[in-house]
Amino acid sequence: MWPLTDARPKPMLPVAGKPLVAHTVDAAVEAGATELVLVVGYEADDVRSFFGEEYAGVSVEYAVQEEQLGTADAVRSALEVLESGSFAVLNGDALYDVPSLSDLYDGGPAVGSFEVDDPTSYGVLETDDEGNVTGVVEKPSDPPSNLINAGAYVFPEEAHEWLFDVEASERGELELTDVLSRACESYEVQPVAFDRWLDVGRPWELLEANEWKLEEIETRIDGEVSEDAELNGPVVVEEGAVVRSGVVIDGPALVQSGASVGPNAYVRGATVVGPNAKVGHAVEVKNSILMEGATVGHLSYAGDSVLGRDVNFGAGTKVANLRHDGETVTLTVKERRVDTGRRKLGVIVGDGVKTGINSSLNAGVVLSPEATVMPGESVTRDR
Repeated sequence: MWPLTDARPKPMLPVAGKPLVAHTVDAAVEAGATELVLVVGYEADDVRSFFGEEYAGVSVEYAVQEEQLGTADAVRSALEVLESGSFAVLNGDALYDVPSLSDLYDGGPAVGSFEVDDPTSYGVLETDDEGNVTGVVEKPSDPPSNLINAGAYVFPEEAHEWLFDVEASERGELELTDVLSRACESYEVQPVAFDRWLDVGRPWELLEANEWKLEEIETRIDGEVSEDAELNGPVVVEEGAVVRSGVVIDGPALVQSGASVGPNAYVRGATVVGPNAKVGHAVEVKNSILMEGATVGHLSYAGDSVLGRDVNFGAGTKVANLRHDGETVTLTVKERRVDTGRRKLGVIVGDGVKTGINSSLNAGVVLSPEATVMPGESVTRDR
């Protein structure tokens, strides 16, 4: 997720107006969770300040993972505050549909599963003739099935002890899948299929998460909207936000408190204009996330992009979001170009980036925090 995580933990990145992990927790509570334990580490205070001691009517405890030694180590860190008995584990950077999550709770011991066309990049579930899970194969070249591990588990009480028996894997981490293997040896572990699931591990998946969660909003106008602005579809304008004259917003869209849009701007397609963000005169923003304090200056275009906090696009900045050769857009992840699978993807912009007037940014460009773009410059490579 870099550069978006340069100064915040990935689960706290905004999706449809609140942190990604808040959507995960909301689903957990709605599905029936009665106690919440959040394992924190990097920038832990961000998590604590958002959730507090109680969230959605459920008590919240925090466990600190001192070193990131793996998923089993993370869950083991929670045992000091976790009540005895069986328990569920969810990845804090994934989205789950509530009905399937309820089925998971009812079916323990169990592991969440999801069917994909190409499972070679995931942990793939092995099952026996009765359909019970027997193990997980990580990123196999010859997958035993199309069912992948969705990172959602219900473990029996014995798992409290099993967590201390996990040994480091080949990549030097303590893996939670080892605990799943122990559960498979002692119980009939069911693969509970999720109707909808999304692992949000890369920047374009943040856009996909935003698209999902904005589907769920209903029109609410608490802020100031000009009489000659046109709002179509589900649009939320929070208190303290301003939508000026001549603006057209085709939802789903969210304009958060302190934000301003227009005059004469066009916002469309699963877009969030974050707190205190600004969309200027004659600007078009399409299917994008503008984080807190981001500004897109007049006569600019931003499409299928993520703009970090306090980004400033100078007047006339244009984002390209479509390759003319018809191929899907690639993006740099961990120093290598990765196929995003998206025909339309603009730019991923770190906090504090500034572009000069009449600059252009090519599809799939990543800009580091505090980077600058000169007036009239065409950027075709990461910076």
